[in-house]
Amino acid sequence: MQLKDLDKRDRQILNFLQEDGRLTNAELAEKVSLSPSACLRRVKQLEESGLVSGYHMMLDAKACGLTGAAFVFVTLEGQGRDILARFERAVKEINEIQDCYLLAGEYDYLLRVVYQDAADLERIHHDILTNLPGVVRVNSTLTLRAVKHTTKINM
Repeated sequence: MQLKDLDKRDRQILNFLQEDGRLTNAELAEKVSLSPSACLRRVKQLEESGLVSGYHMMLDAKACGLTGAAFVFVTLEGQGRDILARFERAVKEINEIQDCYLLAGEYDYLLRVVYQDAADLERIHHDILTNLPGVVRVNSTLTLRAVKHTTKINM
């Protein structure tokens, strides 16, 4: 199933579940005007199609003591597959790195890093980021506040 194959109800189901993944099937069925069995059948088809990658609980970083976020541009010593693979394997093991994107352009990667305070950011920079495989330069930009953060894709 692809996005173009979705009808209005499938799109409604996906939108409602993106807003609240804890909806019961009965609540969801009522919202999209389907019987619970028909709704459950559609949800299972959407999950099996690969459009749904999972269900997750999102924690509030500040409530967890992570009051800061930084975007970090990373330059590696080269673009060889081995260098990229070693860097990416290492990044996946570091909890402070929330997101990692391979870039086209001036920098090789963009990371989103969360931290507790200035001392914690210094620790992450000195002990972690600059010691990642292949790193020759990091350039950090600190956020003042998040204006928008979403994982929702409008259907």
